[in-house]
Amino acid sequence: MNKCIRIGIDTSKSVFVLHGVDCAEQPVLRRKLRRSQVLAFFAKLEPTTIGMEACGAAHYWARELIALGHRVVLLPPQYVKPYVKRNKNDAADAEAICEAMSRPTMRFVPVKSAEQQAALMLAGRRDGLIRRRTQLTNTIRGYAAEFGLIAAKGLDKIEPLLARIAADADMPELAKQLLADYGRDHAHLQEQIAQIEAKLMAWHKGNELSRRLAEVPTIGPIGASMLAMKVTDPQAFGSGRNFSAWIGLTPKDHSTAGKQRLGVITRAGDEALRAVLVAGATAVIQQLRKGRGKPSPWLADLVRRKEPKLAAVALANKTARIAWKLMVSGERYDAKRAAGRFVAPNGRTAPRSSRQGRFAPLAATAMA
Repeated sequence: MNKCIRIGIDTSKSVFVLHGVDCAEQPVLRRKLRRSQVLAFFAKLEPTTIGMEACGAAHYWARELIALGHRVVLLPPQYVKPYVKRNKNDAADAEAICEAMSRPTMRFVPVKSAEQQAALMLAGRRDGLIRRRTQLTNTIRGYAAEFGLIAAKGLDKIEPLLARIAADADMPELAKQLLADYGRDHAHLQEQIAQIEAKLMAWHKGNELSRRLAEVPTIGPIGASMLAMKVTDPQAFGSGRNFSAWIGLTPKDHSTAGKQRLGVITRAGDEALRAVLVAGATAVIQQLRKGRGKPSPWLADLVRRKEPKLAAVALANKTARIAWKLMVSGERYDAKRAAGRFVAPNGRTAPRSSRQGRFAPLAATAMA
């Protein structure tokens, strides 16, 4: 067999299909392996480049194959799909992976370490608990309304509502018992969330990048921790706009014939990361609308011209670009530099970024 320069692997729980090509781009390897055979097979193979889709357990297999001396790249599944020629099967998928990974413009997913995977479990655990708490509070509020007891939205309204339920003499005893069970579940969830957030805060304090990111006004400890956990290689993005587009905070582009048509944000990338950036921006804008804080001229003008939600997305877009710059440069956030503006030759006030190049500033202007 000629030497393989590239191998695509279609992975699953127990069956792994390989497709390899030589330097002439001719197939020289087509093989199906069981899970227990994978590491033994690649241990005997000369070091080569291996590609897999970034799906379940892909980061584990990437770490194992890298330890054997191979170079491993992970591809987003949506970028592999166009290379599947016709029928969908394991062999066709492996061939498509092998072909896609050879493209010079292909984008790859950085391989996460075991420590990063553990940190992401912490963030995922918190997200799951919060979802369960939201479901539970809605359940309590909905059942109570069936007996004439209503409460406003908000977590701080649940405890008083439970107290009113316990004191209501007209409510059936069975309903009281069941709602009391829901109340105990809610209290237990609150304790679990507090424990997880304490661990997350400890992780944040122990991570230098997370502490630097938290200095940005719209990024709190949770958002900073998630950025540090999820963005393993900020250098993979050529600019702050590319990073913002990866998160899904830039407009959809459906342009043709020289006519630019921009729509709503793409909502691509990591939903949790995008949500925490928008939430932080929303909090800043809410304080600004209440007359608190000292906003930059750009933000004050944006809030005057745009609806709160549009302004929050624009501010989150700008925050993502600032975060990217801090991650790649190792600098600390400079509020004066972020708010810096100058008078252009035409007399208009313009962002500092327009005179320092496209990627230079910390505060590249977001698309409003």
